[in-house]
Amino acid sequence: MLALGSPTSVRTSTTCGALLRELEQIWNDIGESEAEKDRMLLELERECLEVYRRKVSEAGNTKARLHQSVMAKEAELAALMAALGELGFHSQTHMEKRSTSLKEQLASVTPLVEDLRSKKEERLKQFADIRAQIEKISGEISGYNHHTNTMIGCLTLEEQDLSLRNLNECQTHLRTLQKEKSERLNKVLEYVNEVHTLCGVLGLDFGQTVSDVHPSLHGTSLEQSTNISNSTLEGLEHAILKLKTERKGRILKLKNIGASLLELWKLMDTPKEDKSDFLRITSFLGTSELEVTEPDVLSTEMIEQASAEVERLGKLKASRMKELVMKKRAELEEICRIAHIEPDTNTAAEKSNALIDSGLVDPSELLANIEAQITKVKEEAVNRKEIMDRIDRWLSACEEENWLEDYNRDENRYSAGRGAHINLKRAERARVTISKIPAIVDNLISRTLAWEKEKRMSFLYDGVSLVRILEDYKEARRQKEEEKKRYRDQKKLQDLLLTEKEAMYGSKPSPKRTNSFRKPNGYRANGNGSMTPTPRRNSVGGATPELLTPRSYSGRQNGYFKEMRRLSTAPLNFVAISKEDTMSYASICGSELGSPPRR
Repeated sequence: MLALGSPTSVRTSTTCGALLRELEQIWNDIGESEAEKDRMLLELERECLEVYRRKVSEAGNTKARLHQSVMAKEAELAALMAALGELGFHSQTHMEKRSTSLKEQLASVTPLVEDLRSKKEERLKQFADIRAQIEKISGEISGYNHHTNTMIGCLTLEEQDLSLRNLNECQTHLRTLQKEKSERLNKVLEYVNEVHTLCGVLGLDFGQTVSDVHPSLHGTSLEQSTNISNSTLEGLEHAILKLKTERKGRILKLKNIGASLLELWKLMDTPKEDKSDFLRITSFLGTSELEVTEPDVLSTEMIEQASAEVERLGKLKASRMKELVMKKRAELEEICRIAHIEPDTNTAAEKSNALIDSGLVDPSELLANIEAQITKVKEEAVNRKEIMDRIDRWLSACEEENWLEDYNRDENRYSAGRGAHINLKRAERARVTISKIPAIVDNLISRTLAWEKEKRMSFLYDGVSLVRILEDYKEARRQKEEEKKRYRDQKKLQDLLLTEKEAMYGSKPSPKRTNSFRKPNGYRANGNGSMTPTPRRNSVGGATPELLTPRSYSGRQNGYFKEMRRLSTAPLNFVAISKEDTMSYASICGSELGSPPRR
């Protein structure tokens, strides 16, 4: 029966009561019995119950379907929110559904599900895009040999975790791979540029060189990206190492060729126009490997051309070997002359000519021997430099002494002519220098002895022992001083005799001197009109013996002992002294006393 109290139940009760009363009236009119009325009323009641039961069953089914739909939507919503990481919103909707009907619940959940579905689709697209980029970069890094399994959980489309946290992790991984790709790409480009530079210097095909490492490094296709795998980097490193090794070998080879060219040019006096094609080879003889950057300077063609030039000059050198040997020997003799060292007589010009003509000696070996002697003489000259500087100082003092002697012989040195004061100043300086000669000689002897002790060899000056030269010089200087002393005594005696003669016979007028502008013997006119004495040596037969210096030994070593014997035995002939020599000695004596000679 319908529930009482509701508007529908009231209307139904009214309708049913009226119909029942109408039915009872009809039954009465018909004359139905009470039993028949009860039977028909019972049947009517059963039919009404069946209708109610059917309606209740249909309503229950509808409710179940609605509940199932709501549960499905809620399950989908929960799954979407769990995948998207929005669990807080799910708890809020669960609290709201308790106070609403099923249809209201379904109506409220459905928009949420649709919204989350759209968000899931968008999130899946983001993950798919990240997956594609990661797979692409991972493939480039790994060389496309295999696909990386890293971060597979965030790359599967069916993956449950579509949260922002997982998306951020995938994006972080993608940025890491992008950074690694950028670093690898920069490294590859750096290696490729270095290979390009090395290939340019060596004259090699750059395209073929990098293509041998990987075709993508020199490919022209836009679809093919540059390979940045470990194998490519290792291949480029190996190629660079190989090119550097080749560069080092070629530089060493070209340096040897350049040194040979310089040597042959110097020997052959090659003109500049013949050198111009190979000057860039000789220009980097003293440079490092990194400074050699000129294109094709280390190419095989350049090496072949330089080798051919060396071979050509070598053949030309062989044809002119005798001339080269003589030239080197002259160079050796000049160096020995400057350094006052005796050259090796085994390679003298006459002997070298004879050996080359006889064919007993290879001219190349003879030339190498002379070059070795030149090197040895240069080294010896460096070791002798300190002693040679002191010798030059001594010789300079001796030259000043000779100049002063000639100056003192000049009778007109005190005249008022132009430039006389310059010579007076020089004479004063010369006297100071001459006073230092004994100390200079003694110091030179001690230095020479120390040098000989250190080097364990004698110091030879033009083939003669320097110590002996200095000792002889000291002895000659001592003899000179003794001769001066004897001459002064003799002069005093002559003056005494002359005074007595004048007292007995009267003074004899001296011949009148002429004051002419003729050039005295041993003098030269300077630019201001005065007469400057020129250095000259006195002969052995003169009033004083010649002082023996290293220069007086040069070129006459064979007559050394003969000359010394003559110096020690030749007597002085005071009777044969000329009047000019008398005046010269008088001037010497006057210079020692610091006053002008008597006239």
